[in-house]
Amino acid sequence: MVSYGTNDSIERLVETYSGMLLRLASTRLRNTMDAEDAVQEVFLYLIEHGVTFKNAEHEKAWLIRATLHRVSDLRRRASEKEIPYEDLSDRGTAPPEASLLEELRSLPETYAAVLYLFYYEGYSIREIAGLLKISQAAVGTRLHRGRTLLKRILKEDLE
Repeated sequence: MVSYGTNDSIERLVETYSGMLLRLASTRLRNTMDAEDAVQEVFLYLIEHGVTFKNAEHEKAWLIRATLHRVSDLRRRASEKEIPYEDLSDRGTAPPEASLLEELRSLPETYAAVLYLFYYEGYSIREIAGLLKISQAAVGTRLHRGRTLLKRILKEDLE
């Protein structure tokens, strides 16, 4: 078991995972600065609470889940105020990215997260099920439904 709190361990985690976590947060938050804030808050929580991991796989899974939860919290707070999330901040916009990633952001969170982990991070269905603590069947269903929705959105964009 590894506990985190030293500068070296935190620096290694930031170097190893921050890019992936930022891309994951960016799939749900349209503002790059908000995505950066969400990822920083995950690392801050890790430092403040001295979380212990069993191994590198557990470490990565925890960081992914924590990031998805933090992003969900931000979006939920925005919806409680009945203000579109995109209107909450004028601090900038997401960097130009492939239109596919932009369309992925428009999907419901459950589908976007699974599609992102599968296609952009290369996780298998079994690995995604473990990361998100859902069944493999649920991952397969979300992949199928997410692909269907994404196809529909892309088709509408072409028309």
